[in-house]
Amino acid sequence: MTVLKTSMRNFFAHKGRMALSAVAVLLSVAFVCGTLVFTDTMNTTFDKLFAATSSDVTVSAKGASDTGETTADNGKPPVMPASVLDEVRKAPGVKSAEGSVFTSAATVVDADKDSLSPSSGAPTIVGGWNANEARTMKITEGAAPKGSGQIMVDEDTADKHHLKLGDEIGVITAVGTHTAKISGIAAFQVTNPGAAIFYLDTATAQKALVGEANVFTNVNVTAAAGISDEQLKKNVAAGIGADYKVQTAKETADANRKDVGSFLDVMKYAMLGFAGIAFLVGIFLIINTFSMLVAQRTREIGLMRAIGSSRKQVNRSVLVEALLLGVVGSVLGVGAGVGIAVGLMKLMSMTGMNLSTDDLTVAWTTPVVGMVLGIVVTVLAAYLPARRAGKVSPMAALRDAGAPADAKAGVVRAVIGLLLTVGGGAGLYLASVADKAAEGSMWLGLGVVLSLIGFVVIGPLLAGGVVRVLGAVLLRAFGPVGRMAERNALRNPRRTGATGAALMIGLALVACLSVVGSSMVASATEELDKSVGTDFIIQSDKGERVTADAVQAIKSVPGLERVTEYKGTQADFTTPDGKTLDDTSITAADPTYATDLRVETVAGKLADAYRLDSMSVHEKFAEDHKIKLGSQISVAFKNGSTARLTVRAITSSDGVIDQGAMYTSIATLKKYVPAGKLPLDQLVFASAKDGQQDAAYTALKSALHDYPQYVVRDQTDYKQELKDQIGQLLNLIYGLLALAIIVAVLGVVNTLALSVVERTREIGLMRAIGLSRRQLRRMIRMESVVIALFGALLGLGLGMGWGATAQQLLALQGLDVLDIPWPTIIGVFIGSAFVGLFAALIPAFRAGRMNVLNAIATD
Repeated sequence: MTVLKTSMRNFFAHKGRMALSAVAVLLSVAFVCGTLVFTDTMNTTFDKLFAATSSDVTVSAKGASDTGETTADNGKPPVMPASVLDEVRKAPGVKSAEGSVFTSAATVVDADKDSLSPSSGAPTIVGGWNANEARTMKITEGAAPKGSGQIMVDEDTADKHHLKLGDEIGVITAVGTHTAKISGIAAFQVTNPGAAIFYLDTATAQKALVGEANVFTNVNVTAAAGISDEQLKKNVAAGIGADYKVQTAKETADANRKDVGSFLDVMKYAMLGFAGIAFLVGIFLIINTFSMLVAQRTREIGLMRAIGSSRKQVNRSVLVEALLLGVVGSVLGVGAGVGIAVGLMKLMSMTGMNLSTDDLTVAWTTPVVGMVLGIVVTVLAAYLPARRAGKVSPMAALRDAGAPADAKAGVVRAVIGLLLTVGGGAGLYLASVADKAAEGSMWLGLGVVLSLIGFVVIGPLLAGGVVRVLGAVLLRAFGPVGRMAERNALRNPRRTGATGAALMIGLALVACLSVVGSSMVASATEELDKSVGTDFIIQSDKGERVTADAVQAIKSVPGLERVTEYKGTQADFTTPDGKTLDDTSITAADPTYATDLRVETVAGKLADAYRLDSMSVHEKFAEDHKIKLGSQISVAFKNGSTARLTVRAITSSDGVIDQGAMYTSIATLKKYVPAGKLPLDQLVFASAKDGQQDAAYTALKSALHDYPQYVVRDQTDYKQELKDQIGQLLNLIYGLLALAIIVAVLGVVNTLALSVVERTREIGLMRAIGLSRRQLRRMIRMESVVIALFGALLGLGLGMGWGATAQQLLALQGLDVLDIPWPTIIGVFIGSAFVGLFAALIPAFRAGRMNVLNAIATD
């Protein structure tokens, strides 16, 4: 009880000093809990949606994916004859059954050809209106579509694009463009995560989405009373045979949940990873806080020991303070986590993914995980300062506050730090010279962990040299004030090292990712310049195939020298070594593709691979299956017959573009695949005649005005798109890393605040002998800047080393250009100085307001 009272008294006596540490715990716990609540809420939203939209049993074509998405490479959904519906209705236990048609491979535009698809990446679904859809949608305006001239739209999409009854919209699919006017608007009965839904009547959907009458993509079956879904599935499957896919509502929902769950898991664990980084940074803040508090209370602890307190009691007293800090920070963090989750939901709604707070899910495990994590981390971080407090002797009551440094411990720390740093450097070196990416990744991970821990441990040893250099460069110009700031930063290297290390971790990751991202862009740009010989690339950003009409529109553009079609398909290979490889990718292109993409060959000429009944393979495939020039491979084309193709070229496996591709000609593909089953083009390449590039670029865009699903890019556009995509990903990561940097800034503020308290008498004496308030504030700000720049130098140097090593692994995949983004690195370094200035504002202000006489009289 005495220990608890003492701990409570000390905790509330130093509540101001504890506040920033509590904020660090709060932020870290809040991020963990917010991530868990957010992902649980998304799971709840999708679970409700899938449960509501799944019929008791669903029958679909054999080629359909488990989630019902379009998989056919002709751009149309896999279908089954309408006769299946009659067979299903005859099965025992069927109450009702209805056929439906839908596709997610469609582009919907308004009268101005502007896309109505979600900007969030959620799907655009066009289907037939039926009773199953009526379970989840309620018509709020107008009426359901009847006839080919009518279409119904979901309420969210109508609101977003200001659509109203009577507006004309177009549905663009592989079949063509279908135009209709809005007859009704329907609202979701469950939360819509952001998809855009459009409904036609079933007969129109068959013609507009598939191009055939009397076919369905799905048959939705409702069970009679007393019949389970499993029994109904067995009855239906027995009636229609094994040529179709039959799933219960649970199986359909599980397949959809698995598809969405993989994305949610990546998001969840990535965000938890950044929360872990914030926790790691918070550990340094907590260690620093308790170390300084213990040092400042050395005389007090010595008195406690002198009047009978044991080492265990002193140790326990500090740990109880940490426990109180962990409890307070964690409780507030759990509450803040729910707020973060709601904020994330609002943010997602702004991007088009609607999440209702009605589905807010706070599982009992979330606050438990947050509380346990926050308390355990805080208590563990305080263990070393508590242990140090327990070693304070009763004689310390007779000395000035502040415990002398343990020289032996400093030597041991330096040796351990050097060993870890050398080990980390060795791991990074082995990663850089690895022959295989998997092996190199293992060494890279080990090198990153060891070098990070090594720099943390060796930080106090590095602080002396680095701070002196920074002082000579930055502080000496400010005269005595600058020199005092430098000496203050050097006074306690362990404290400076720990404070700088907190900032170092976040900036090391920023530097590493900047180097990797910049190198990827530079490598891909160089590869484009070196390999791509075409002027324009036409494709759909949503992965839709290029229709024959669009290809014809491209070919009609004046000023083009050549147009190259590019089709991807699947085939079963039987190689000369007798192995059969199912569903292997093969690319069919026009012979001009050998000019459009300059692929390096290790044997033969790529142009020969486009001869009839010929193909190419890549080097690794040839080695694995003992293939050489002249070898023949049996290729059973999907939806076609089997061909015996002769290998005329072996390409390098090291390229970035089309890495691992195997080529044949479109003429060969047409020979073995019926015209009606030929895959549509994935891409189309076009090259202008000399001097006509600008005119052809404009003409291509004009020719494809009626095909807004396709984008025309020249090489400059393509490079910019690549740069933008990587930049958006890096900005997202930087945003998440900002949490760790915020905690690190709190660490600098806390260190300075406690340092000012520790030096109260010293500050009073300096003020008494003539130091002005302005000079005092400047001294503290300079000390803060030096600490921040110390952490930035270590972090940026370490991060660039990690990034350069990671780029060596990327070189094994063909990305062999190392590019250091110096503007970003320099900008971060300069920004760190401003971080230091910002962190010193409050401590410097408080120091400047001290009463001189009271400060001198402080014990």
